[in-house]
Amino acid sequence: MNLVKGLHHYTSAITIIVSMADDGGSAGRLRRLYEVMPPGDVVSSVASSTSNPAFSKLLTYRFPGDRYGKDKDLGGQKVGNLLMVAAEQVAGSFQGGIDLLRDLFQVKSRIYPATTEAVTLSAKLVDGRVIAGEETIDLGKYPKPWSIDKIFLNPKEPNVSADALKALDAAEAIIAGPGDLYTNVLPVLIVPGVADFLKKTAKKKLFIINIANKPFETKGYVVTDFIHSVVRHLGVFPFDTVLVNNNMANELPYHYTYVQMDQAASDTMIISADVVDNSYPLYHDAQKVVREIKKYLK
Repeated sequence: MNLVKGLHHYTSAITIIVSMADDGGSAGRLRRLYEVMPPGDVVSSVASSTSNPAFSKLLTYRFPGDRYGKDKDLGGQKVGNLLMVAAEQVAGSFQGGIDLLRDLFQVKSRIYPATTEAVTLSAKLVDGRVIAGEETIDLGKYPKPWSIDKIFLNPKEPNVSADALKALDAAEAIIAGPGDLYTNVLPVLIVPGVADFLKKTAKKKLFIINIANKPFETKGYVVTDFIHSVVRHLGVFPFDTVLVNNNMANELPYHYTYVQMDQAASDTMIISADVVDNSYPLYHDAQKVVREIKKYLK
């Protein structure tokens, strides 16, 4: 969500479309306990979009304890997730709850779920195994090797949010990423209505490659591996431009590795630039990314 923070210095006309496949951590606990849509990505979007740092700090505050603990325990829960569940019940709908949080925390950007129903995620591995659950995929909670071929939503054709489609149709440009490829980015792109729109529209479409590879999802990936993964899921690569980091001077923590440019990547669609956050090089620097986006949109 660093990108969202950066974009708010450039424009307030931002729409964020988030996945409804999250079933892990404290958000997953609330999803199971109250049978609600997953609140985590919505809350992250609100926290990244508010101009008040105190609001952001409050929304992202996590009570001491295990975020993967028992569903009914308060320990490990994030304040914002609890507020989102309460807001949905007060407003009478999930979208109403989102709008209530936006009003409370003075958020100008619009936030829509990609689907109007909660979905679950499964993955087919390169060796043919099938594993279920966003948390299982995200944290590599299955025997090695960790090598994903494709992900699937259940139901296979969930109802797409009409508001999300309207926002895409009204957008000046569409940006996908950065984020966990198989558990954050693709779960939105493969929603049938979203995928169809991306394939047909002539709007500018930018795909932002991650700074580093996530060990359980994209270990060893180069730029074209990200592109080929999108093609495997959508049948085409619907983006006209790809933004790639080229500053790899900083040592990465936690045994992560940089996503490398490879010779197979088409120079005609690549923007190669220093977009890394030097203070924490696993992440993008929001201002650097926005600088490149502004050039792209000219």
